Amino acid sequence: MRNTSLFSAVRPAGIAAAVTAFTLGVTLVQAQPDPANGIPDHPDEATIAHVLNRLGYGPRPGDVAHVQQIGLAKYIDQQLHPEKVADDAVDERLSSFATLSMNSKDLAQKYFLPAQELRKQEQTKVAKAEAKSDAAMDPNAPKQPPPVSPEVRQAQQAQASVVNELMQSKVLRAVMSDRQLEEVLDDFWFNHFNVYIQKGDVRQYITEYENSVIRPRVLGNFRDLLGAVAHSPAMLFYLDNFQSSTPNAGPLLSPEMERRMNNPRLSPFQRQQAMQRLQQAKNNMPRGLNENYAREIMELHTLGVDGGYTQKDVQELARVLTGWTIDTPRQGGSFVFRSQMHDYGEKTILGQDFPAKHGEDEGERALDILANHPSTAHHIAFELAQRFVADQPPASLVDRAAQVFLKTHGDLREVTRTIITSPEFFSADAYRAKVKTPFEFIVSAIRMSGGTVTNPQPLIAELRQNMGMPLYGCQPPTGYSMTADAWVNTGALLGRMNFALQLVSGPAGPGGRRAGAPPQPPAAGRGRGGPVAPAGRAVAVDVTTLASDTTPATRDRLIELMLAGRASDTTKQTLARAETPQQLVALTLGSPEFQKR
Repeated sequence: MRNTSLFSAVRPAGIAAAVTAFTLGVTLVQAQPDPANGIPDHPDEATIAHVLNRLGYGPRPGDVAHVQQIGLAKYIDQQLHPEKVADDAVDERLSSFATLSMNSKDLAQKYFLPAQELRKQEQTKVAKAEAKSDAAMDPNAPKQPPPVSPEVRQAQQAQASVVNELMQSKVLRAVMSDRQLEEVLDDFWFNHFNVYIQKGDVRQYITEYENSVIRPRVLGNFRDLLGAVAHSPAMLFYLDNFQSSTPNAGPLLSPEMERRMNNPRLSPFQRQQAMQRLQQAKNNMPRGLNENYAREIMELHTLGVDGGYTQKDVQELARVLTGWTIDTPRQGGSFVFRSQMHDYGEKTILGQDFPAKHGEDEGERALDILANHPSTAHHIAFELAQRFVADQPPASLVDRAAQVFLKTHGDLREVTRTIITSPEFFSADAYRAKVKTPFEFIVSAIRMSGGTVTNPQPLIAELRQNMGMPLYGCQPPTGYSMTADAWVNTGALLGRMNFALQLVSGPAGPGGRRAGAPPQPPAAGRGRGGPVAPAGRAVAVDVTTLASDTTPATRDRLIELMLAGRASDTTKQTLARAETPQQLVALTLGSPEFQKR
């Protein structure tokens, strides 16, 4: 039977073979880039590795050689057109995940509502039984949690599979996909338009949100992406806009309702009946304005915190978006505009007047204004440059990218192209200037090691429990930070080292220690999400690159390749103490230099 420690053994291949497979260079760019286009004419291997680390989740064995063969400019252009890149291996791997292709209504009907209904029936039975028992009459009797029947447990497991398949697909795509830029941008834009999976019924909407709203538009038009998000039940539910209603709900009727009420053919009795139905609808609908979504759409999604809007603009936009809600929200319903919830009064946003008696159309107009605002162009350009270039990207690059945004009316492909082909992107200052997030670190370590993910679940648990970055688990609408200060601390680095040690360790030997594994770091340290994981958890990956060749020349070359020639003297001294290839690779992956991209 195959060993099932946290990460599977390294298959024999030899350090010398690994050096040949990786073919990563160690020198920086020497050629002077064209001022209009930063892509070097004759890029060295380190430059190609830099591109693979920024446009994707790092190189796999053979990737640098592939880019050398086809040319760097062609590779970048291919990544900007992912529809031209075959991804058959990913498609085949995900083909068994039935929930990924289902819409929210089907997911609710098949997975979420049955579990809720069974649980409700069980709670009703327990409540009736307690009411008849003597314990129910004794206020001091201990309360026991109601038992969970096998039927309910099975339904809950089926419900959990929806989220599990989405999380597994994210890990598998990031590790396996040849459309690396698309995966990075999917992660970026989901984070930009973040929704928190643990809020209420968001779980039944989040699969369709990522796969049908975010992913197809990451290289499209920003206004289309903004509008798709604004109509998404996941966002409407997460930021409570589906309950936002005019507080007065009645003094101003919708134009359609006003025409019906003023129809001269209505008899007094019919008019009275219509008024009663209207009053009943008012009594049943939510009361009050909710500013959550309006505030975040300005502060986070478009203009930015310094984008020139006021609190009054937030309130006016919230009024504009009243009635943007969800049809049967707890049953996977889709977007619907409810005129009886809408505020039909006059409004002013960013100095532009919105006349009275307009409905859903004024929300679309507001999105047009926000999507094409210069502050939005700058905000989006800054965040993309921050992801691809530096925590504090050069102002010259942000300004150029913002001008492209305005000139192309929000063409995200061209804005992204401007950034990732710029001289600033290829400058020495940008090289290894970004710290990897926990997700980026785990995926890049697997790719660099030539790993094959056999079971994504332990990786998902690692991110949640030990690295402080649960997938889809960022509660505030800001999303996860893209800057180093959020991820660099002693506990977090210890957790990464522990992961690297387990990643390349062999099968468990006597006493539970895996063959080739150095002693584990002390488990007393804590990362952002909890204690450092102990050894011996379930299998997650196969690492197939290294084994037994430990000659000094190949050891030194491997270090240079994995760290692209940037190992400090301290790191070199630490790596020199490695006794086995597994230890060498683990310590290299856990080194400070590998934490950067």
